[in-house]
Amino acid sequence: MSGPRRIEVTGVVGLPEIRSGDDLGPLIVGHSDPPLRDGDVVVVTSKVISKAGGLVRSTARAGLVAAHTARVVARHGSTNIVRTRRGLTLAAAGLDTSNTAAGTVLMLPDDPDAEAVALRRSLRTLTGTNVAVVVTDTAGRPWRQGQTDMAIGVAGMLPVHDLTGVADGYGNILAVTAPAVADAVAAAADLVQGKLERIPVAVVTGLAAWVLPVEVDGPGAAALVRPAEADLFGWGAADAVRVAVRRDDPDREAGFALPMVSTGQLIDDAMAAADRTTVTARPAEEGWDIEAVDGGSGARAVWEAAAFVERLRVLAVSARRELELTVDVFADDASPRLARVRFAELPSSDAATT
Repeated sequence: MSGPRRIEVTGVVGLPEIRSGDDLGPLIVGHSDPPLRDGDVVVVTSKVISKAGGLVRSTARAGLVAAHTARVVARHGSTNIVRTRRGLTLAAAGLDTSNTAAGTVLMLPDDPDAEAVALRRSLRTLTGTNVAVVVTDTAGRPWRQGQTDMAIGVAGMLPVHDLTGVADGYGNILAVTAPAVADAVAAAADLVQGKLERIPVAVVTGLAAWVLPVEVDGPGAAALVRPAEADLFGWGAADAVRVAVRRDDPDREAGFALPMVSTGQLIDDAMAAADRTTVTARPAEEGWDIEAVDGGSGARAVWEAAAFVERLRVLAVSARRELELTVDVFADDASPRLARVRFAELPSSDAATT
């Protein structure tokens, strides 16, 4: 598929303030100038999708963030960067307080891909044309100032153009080149929509080669979400330590909630990478005892206990804890204890001490 040589982006002006229950299809058709044509891509901000869907709440944004968060990626001051349940990584879970009445919050659509499919079908019914639909939201980028729009819902076009295995003009075989076409379309549309112009819909022409047949909606914007196992930047610092330490990693998809709230959680993470047939950890009156299984205290158990403690040191630092350690390697046969650990909070830490 060759790329377009020319595209044109036109804002759909004159749309009224969108309210709960409004049908966007007829409004877009009635205000599109020129009328929609086969091969057009209709780009709609998530804000109007949310307004039409009644997703406006009169509440403080902070109170809604947790309910829309799958896991926290990073925190800095009052800013929370989180991964939403749809896999998007956004500040404040994408909850928006701009372009909405004071004191209200706009929530993202629960399923932006489904919203894009529904709007595409509505436009097809109203006009008889085959168009694609892109639903957008605004996000920052790591290492870059400013924000740009990206696609969070797509119907009727492939969101990614995978060029893996294709030779470039010099004969080099491309290995990882995959332009995020839907994101590029979203960013281009934002140039005419703006943030203050109250133009929430734009039409991009010249991309007919990218538009899928009427009966094919495509994989949606979900295809743009990098899988957790391939995401080098989706974990916060403490989370990254935990992912590296754990062997079983049962929470790879769901992630780990921050901050770590219990010492038992740290023990569990360190134990996940241990040989449990050799050592175990038991709560004691003052901390935790690392014990040889079945009372043994051989060289293997000593080695496993030492490895366990080293993993625990790393986890403790990542969680702003201090580790106090008593070694009892030479315990008599009546005591299986190899070490005792106790946690204390480091200065200037927000970590809990339970």
